[in-house]
Amino acid sequence: MKAVGYTRCLPVDDPACLIDLELPDPVAGGRDLLVRVHAVSVNPVDTKLRRAAAPAAGETRILGYDAAGVVEAVGPDVTAFRPGDEVWYAGSRARPGTNAERHLVDERIVGFKPRSLSFEQAAAMPLTTITAWEALFDRLQLRVGKPADAGSVLITGAAGGVGSIAVQLARRLTGAQVIATASRPETREHALALGAHRVIDHARPISEELRREGVRWVEAIFSITHTHQHFAELAKAVAPQGRICVIDTPDKPLDFMLLRERCASLHWEGMFTRSGFQTADMAEQGRLLSETARLVDDGLIRCTHTRTAGRICAADLRAAHGAIESNRTIGKIVLAGF
Repeated sequence: MKAVGYTRCLPVDDPACLIDLELPDPVAGGRDLLVRVHAVSVNPVDTKLRRAAAPAAGETRILGYDAAGVVEAVGPDVTAFRPGDEVWYAGSRARPGTNAERHLVDERIVGFKPRSLSFEQAAAMPLTTITAWEALFDRLQLRVGKPADAGSVLITGAAGGVGSIAVQLARRLTGAQVIATASRPETREHALALGAHRVIDHARPISEELRREGVRWVEAIFSITHTHQHFAELAKAVAPQGRICVIDTPDKPLDFMLLRERCASLHWEGMFTRSGFQTADMAEQGRLLSETARLVDDGLIRCTHTRTAGRICAADLRAAHGAIESNRTIGKIVLAGF
């Protein structure tokens, strides 16, 4: 089968940073699905691993953590899927990635693809959907429903892949006032179009921006990017006994003592934790993907796919990695076909 991988950590402008490969077809065992991959999307984690996670000497690493495709075969212990099913999922960091024609994935972290989306559209969403869902409902403990006392949630970097789905989930499924951050006119408009009640500028002090909007503090904060730059302001913005959830890797240590006076709590979200540690609730990821598929098909959640940038090959993946590293993308970049 065709695949794309890397053997050394190199900058994106080096042609050898990603290379085309021919590999044996994998074989499904246990609870594995063997999926013929139709489309993948590119996430910041792909670029970070390519730059910093060197394979062992003589080995090649396959990246890719989003896929949409068709089940070709199933392992002997699979119960929920059969050959021919159209699926979407985000894979596991403990296994080879999705930048391959055929891919093995545990059925527990797989959902049925939305019927209303193409493979390209569907591939844009799994990783960001899982991350946003777990952050909002498992870490920040937002309540599904529309209670009058739902409070507010602040979502930083709302125009990116995770932010784009987080804004929609918070607006459609909860009663919280959704406050997004964006620093450019086009990203501001994007966040408003997705359902944010308000948008503030994270290039300015966030606590001051909130006060300018008449917001004293927020009960929940989802910090998606540049947490080390904003943390002091987030500590001023969080409500007493509020929660902050972080998904990025801060470049500098965070001063947790800033949260002490308000008894606020800090939580980490990593969507690979359940699959990486084989947790007892690992199947929650498959469940939430299938639930999101229903929301998409019902017209409640909008696809975050913004463009298909070529085939799943080294040259087109290098270009997509470069776009992600520019930190100026809106929504998700997808590659389709081999």
